Amino acid sequence: MALKPLSSIFPNSTNPSLTSAKPHHQNMGLSRRDFINVGLSVMPLLVSPPPLSIAREVEVGSFLPPSPTDPNFVLFKATPKDTPALRAGNVQPYTFILPPTWKQLRIANILSGNYCQPKCAEPWVEVKFENEKQGKVQVVASPLIRLTNKPNATIEDIGTPEKVIASLGPFVTGNTLDPDELLETSIEKRGDLTYYKYVLETPYALTGSHNLAKATAKGNTVVLCVVSANDKQWASSQKTLQAILDSFEV
Repeated sequence: MALKPLSSIFPNSTNPSLTSAKPHHQNMGLSRRDFINVGLSVMPLLVSPPPLSIAREVEVGSFLPPSPTDPNFVLFKATPKDTPALRAGNVQPYTFILPPTWKQLRIANILSGNYCQPKCAEPWVEVKFENEKQGKVQVVASPLIRLTNKPNATIEDIGTPEKVIASLGPFVTGNTLDPDELLETSIEKRGDLTYYKYVLETPYALTGSHNLAKATAKGNTVVLCVVSANDKQWASSQKTLQAILDSFEV
């Protein structure tokens, strides 16, 4: 049986006995280029940003129903699919209104209380919404036992509005709360619950220089709604931010 020359099997090949060292290095170079080209083609898969549907939050007006009391707002009603604490039955459902252009923000797992439900020892963030031009709102929940040993205590059982905000102030400002930063307190009765309301001017707060807060207790949890803004946001959107806070209800 006659042997076929290499050139008939590999048209681009040459006789090994006649191949010099230089062509050998050129073949190696081509191989490296091929490898680099493959790597470059795969790289976008590793470093490209996620799809817009994942990377960018959508405006709440695209999925929340209109507020029945004000057509300029939409209604957010928290359900068990929204937070770990609601799924665990550790927080009662709550509602508030939002401008339709606001967006819901993701909560880091360590801040959401997901790892400790239903027996968290420290407060956690339930939900957070934001509009860059107007401000932000977040709902923070705290275990009742952190403020009182009395089971199923009301907000009045815990103490005065000043006592409650002294305990929860850092969760309003993101760092510390000076008593002088508390401008105003008020008490609101709604249904069976009592709410403590606060107006704070917090120039050094991480959340913003202006904060409004509203707190109540139900079951084994104290729930705090916080509306925050910087000076520019506050100047243009104070009424909107106040409306959000006033609408908060557990």
